[in-house]
Amino acid sequence: MASTNVLTIYRGRSSVSNLQNLSAIEILLVEDSPSDAELTIETFNNSKVLNRIYVVEDGVEALDFLSRRGSYGDAPRPDLILLDLNLPKKNGREVFAEIKSSPELRTIPVVVLTTSAAEEDILRSYQLHANAYITKPVDFEQFTKVVKLIADFWFAAVRLPPTSV
Repeated sequence: MASTNVLTIYRGRSSVSNLQNLSAIEILLVEDSPSDAELTIETFNNSKVLNRIYVVEDGVEALDFLSRRGSYGDAPRPDLILLDLNLPKKNGREVFAEIKSSPELRTIPVVVLTTSAAEEDILRSYQLHANAYITKPVDFEQFTKVVKLIADFWFAAVRLPPTSV
């Protein structure tokens, strides 16, 4: 079986992983915690998911990426968005509302991956048509298991919408 190199872009640095032939997945990770972002990337790479992970650290940057504004003029349309709700500049709730109100973006699946277990956040996320709401475990091993489950489900079991929509 031929192998493919996978590019992960994080904080202006890139790393390449060598994986077996799979369909490439574009992931936008909206996460302000460097340790959570790095652990998520590492877990995806260990799950042998062929992906390009783009990490942005705040809500304004997320919307710039998705709208291809400023330094994100050549940004790809992601196949999946992993969105933290507690973000600087513009919180994830506002970002989520803007994503789902945009005809160009609303078909992109959004998985809320956050520390909030507040019922109002869960309800509001599903009212905005979240594809899943996951409360981040504080335990390292549990967090890794959750990210692996996300990878297994979204990249092995689910058919994602075409990116040219």
